[in-house]
Amino acid sequence: MRYFSLIILLFLTIQSGFTQIRNKYSISFDNAEHHEANVTATFTSLQSGTISLKMSRTSPGRYALHEFAKNVYNVKITDSKGKNVTVTRPNLHQWDVTGHDGTIHVYYTLFADRGDGTYSQIDETHALINNPATFMYVSSLKERPVEVLYVTREDLGWKIATQLSPQGSNSFLAPNLQFFMDSPALLSNHVVKEYKVGSGNKEYLIKMALQHNGTDQEANVFFDQVKKIVEEEKKVFGDYPSFENNEYTFLACFMPQVSRDGMEHRNSTVITNPKSIANGGMKDNISTFAHEFFHAWNVERIRPLALEPFDFDKANLCDELWFAEGVTSYYTNLSLCRSGIISQEEYITRLTKTYNEVWNSPALKYYNPREMSRKAPFVDAATTVDPVHRENTYVSYYSYGNMLGLALDLALRDEKNDLNLDDFMKLFWTKYGKTEIPYTTDNLFITLREYAGTSFADKFFSRYINGSEVPDFKKLLGSVAIYLKSEKDPYIGAEIEFTKNGLARISEYTKQGTPAYEAGLEKEDIIISIGNKSFSDLEQYHEVVNKNKSSKKVILKFKRNGKDRSTYVKIGEDPKVILTEYSKPNEKALQRRKDWLGAE
Repeated sequence: MRYFSLIILLFLTIQSGFTQIRNKYSISFDNAEHHEANVTATFTSLQSGTISLKMSRTSPGRYALHEFAKNVYNVKITDSKGKNVTVTRPNLHQWDVTGHDGTIHVYYTLFADRGDGTYSQIDETHALINNPATFMYVSSLKERPVEVLYVTREDLGWKIATQLSPQGSNSFLAPNLQFFMDSPALLSNHVVKEYKVGSGNKEYLIKMALQHNGTDQEANVFFDQVKKIVEEEKKVFGDYPSFENNEYTFLACFMPQVSRDGMEHRNSTVITNPKSIANGGMKDNISTFAHEFFHAWNVERIRPLALEPFDFDKANLCDELWFAEGVTSYYTNLSLCRSGIISQEEYITRLTKTYNEVWNSPALKYYNPREMSRKAPFVDAATTVDPVHRENTYVSYYSYGNMLGLALDLALRDEKNDLNLDDFMKLFWTKYGKTEIPYTTDNLFITLREYAGTSFADKFFSRYINGSEVPDFKKLLGSVAIYLKSEKDPYIGAEIEFTKNGLARISEYTKQGTPAYEAGLEKEDIIISIGNKSFSDLEQYHEVVNKNKSSKKVILKFKRNGKDRSTYVKIGEDPKVILTEYSKPNEKALQRRKDWLGAE
């Protein structure tokens, strides 16, 4: 059974005053200047035997392991009378407790100094709390309501913003463990902007809790853009989700000490960026708002079965991230364009970048979108010490799914005038989002059959989802008066970075199929000359390459591991393309573009 299927019932039960056994937490920040919090937890009415306390290894919305236990120390565990209990450690993220009297009190110190959508950060400006990185839990008590008390720093003017239900006196309530772990909080001297939106006979409050060093006027201008996004994305699905407590909150922290990130949650999202709203940060930040708010439908309620319920003990594998994250990425810039925040020209420029990233990657011959999605635990904020070969083996499921969303949208519009991806999303929302029935790839396939016909769905899934063919973008983009312009510039295909000494170092692993790869060149090689012509900066390097015609073989001298070497390289043509609007489009194509992107 889905944990969210009981949320409404639990909220009604809690609000009716019926007393339930609760797991209780308290967190305080007396030592905030050293990035520490003091956490207490109380678990009562426990059965005899072993109770396993855990720190999560993962976080909702992330797929890699993060091992949050590494920042927990000074742990003390007692019974209801303050007596020590027996504690054993079967692994680094678990404390097995025996000898209790039905109650366990836990005390520990948390170190937290990474401000983003996964970890927690504590200092004298704020406490940004992501619960999996902060609170121990007992998985066997997952259906109990969870109460948390935030002991704020009143001397610093802190307020509390969270999707949890307020209980008064800085205490908040979640209906169960999954909801609690999915509910971050921002404690700071932030400003709050809000407005009401309607959906049928319901009304919701859209809020932005914004911590930044800017002006209130800047916050107002930015929130006006947020409103445009909120209203534009609602049009895709036809209505808003049923937000618990009738609220949705953007927890925005634009402070210099945070990391750039965005992380969706059921009725809120954490968005962090060291850039301020001013100084070019407006568009940089609004894109994340557009992406994360779309997740209120696609991921939080239109939810892959593989992520339901979310597992806090191990990496979560999911075949559908190309749709959950990638199609959301497609709608990110599309929503910005349709709402007028970016121009159609800028939107097409952004498509160009993603197009080349995906379709010029050698990784497509190894993995289809479903397989690429399953690589998320290796790449989603995951860290490794040993080098990885991503240049040849990986394309982000965000970018891959973005391009597949584009292909599906344009193919639907080209198939029949009244078909489009928006209406498919509405249908899928009705079947799997409103009902909150977790979906699989087969459900996507069957629903596309229902919407666009068997032939269309079979072709699209067999070629592009279960396979890794490249859609016919010349035809698809041509239908909306955009063409693929090939520059065909001479190129070697190596990423070059000049050192302080003026040496041309290959800075990335060379891609399969490029002249550099075929010539045996690799990362860290120093290119000395091409065709016996040398260079001392990037401009000169490109001038030397451009003087050669494609298919010409030239001698290339390089240094590897301190030794001089030489090889022959066959000059190639740069495969990059530029998406460009037709100079004289026909009316039908222009109308299709208007239906797709909106009127400028």
